[in-house]
Amino acid sequence: MLGCVSVAATNGLSGDAIRILVKALVNHAGRRSERVFLVGVEWKAGAEFDWQESLEELGELVATAGGVVIGNGVQKLEAPFAGTYIGSGKAQEFSDKCRQDEVDTVIFDDELSPAQSRNLEVVFGCKVIDRTSLILDIFARRARTREGKLQIELAQLEHLLPRLTRFWGHLSRQKGGIGMRGDGETQLETDRRRVQDRIARISRELDEVRQHRSTQREGRQRRLWPLASIVGYTNAGKSTLLNSLTGASTLAEDKLFATLDPTTRRLRLPSNQNVLLTDTVGFIRKLPHGLVEAFKATLEEVVVADLLLHVVDVSHPNADDQIEAVDLVLKEIGAAGHPTLMVFNKVDRFQTRDRAGQFLQRHPKSVVISAKTGEGIPELLAELGAALRPIRQFLELRLPHEASAMVAKLHEVSEVVECDYSGATVAIKARIQPHHRAEFDQFVVQELANGDAS
Repeated sequence: MLGCVSVAATNGLSGDAIRILVKALVNHAGRRSERVFLVGVEWKAGAEFDWQESLEELGELVATAGGVVIGNGVQKLEAPFAGTYIGSGKAQEFSDKCRQDEVDTVIFDDELSPAQSRNLEVVFGCKVIDRTSLILDIFARRARTREGKLQIELAQLEHLLPRLTRFWGHLSRQKGGIGMRGDGETQLETDRRRVQDRIARISRELDEVRQHRSTQREGRQRRLWPLASIVGYTNAGKSTLLNSLTGASTLAEDKLFATLDPTTRRLRLPSNQNVLLTDTVGFIRKLPHGLVEAFKATLEEVVVADLLLHVVDVSHPNADDQIEAVDLVLKEIGAAGHPTLMVFNKVDRFQTRDRAGQFLQRHPKSVVISAKTGEGIPELLAELGAALRPIRQFLELRLPHEASAMVAKLHEVSEVVECDYSGATVAIKARIQPHHRAEFDQFVVQELANGDAS
C-alpha cells in the first residue's frame, strides 16, 4: 500500500487525493482494526481489584481479540445506575469523545444487563458490549476441538438468550399463513425457541463428552498413574511448561487464552515414576460464571487431579492478585484445598532474584523456574516427585542374587532408595507404583512409611 502512495505522490497527486487513496486502499483491504473505547468504574467503597489494573487487562483482551484501544474513561460510583450502569451525563460525555475518535465498539469492564446494553447503544450510537462478551469472543476464536467449540457455543447462547430483544426489537409481528391463522409468532419468539432448542442439544452433546472423558479417566486410573494438572492465570506459561517437561507441541504464545483445549501427556520423573500431566484452560479475573459452567467437562480434570501445579507469572506486577483470582475459580469448581505445588515462572525476566525470593518466603512449598530457558526444571521435577511419593508404596524387599533380571526391573520401574548386595540376598528399599506391586509381591518383607527414608 505504501508503494502505491509513493507512486501517487510522484505522479503529482495532491495531499487530499493521497489521503483519499490511502483510506480507499485500507477499506478495500479490510485491514482497519476495530477501534475500541474502554469504560471502567472506580467504586467508592473500594474494589477487590484496582480499576487501573483491571482496565489494563481489558486492553490486553482487546488486543488478543484483534482490536485497538484508542481511549478509556472511568467514573467513580457508589453503585451502578439501573438504566445505563454509569450516569447518563458521563455516558453522554464518553459518547461525544467516541464520536470524535470514530470509535466502533465500546467495552465495559463489568457485566451489563440486557437493558443497560440497549440503553447504552442508543446513547453511544455504536456497538456496546461488556467484558463477558469480549472473553466469549476470544474463546470462540481460540477453540479448536469439537468439545471446545461446543462449550463456547453453549456459553455464548446462554449469554445471548436474554439479549435477543436487542437484535429483534425493530421487527413487527409476523402474520400466519396456511395452518398459521391468527397473529402468529414474533421473530423474537421464534429465535428464542431456536436458541433454547440449540442450548438443549449442545447440553446433551456435552453430557456425552463428559461420559467419554470419564471413560478415558477410568482407563488412566486403571494404570494407577497419578494425575497432575497445570493451572494458573492466563498467559502465565502453562503450555510452555508442558512443552518443556514432556516435549508436547501445544501452542504457546504471549497472548491471553492462547490455548483452550486440554492436553494430557505422560511425564517420566527422574525417580522412574510416570505422571500424567494435563494443561488446562487459563483463568482470569471476573471469569464469566456461564463460561465456568460450560467448561465443566474440561475443568473436571482439575477436580480429580492428585496434584495441582499452580503456575504464576512472577514477573507480573499483579502476581498476588492473579494468585487470588485462580484460587477463587478453583473454589468455584470444587478444587479448593487440593495438594498444590506453587511454580513461579518467568524468572528469566529478572536480573536479580529478590522478587522471586519474596514469593518463596511466602510459599515454602514452591519452586522458581523459567519454562522458556529450562532454569529450575530439575528442582521442579524433584519437588513433583516428592509431592507424589505418598501415592507410591514404600516397600522393603529381599531378592536372591540370581534374580538379577528382577533387580534390574525394580530399578527400571521404581524409585530405589537403598540397595545392599552384601548379604545372602539383595536387600532393597524402593517406592513402587501400586500396579507393579504384584510382580514383586513374593519378595516383599514389609511395608514402610513414606517418611522412613528420603
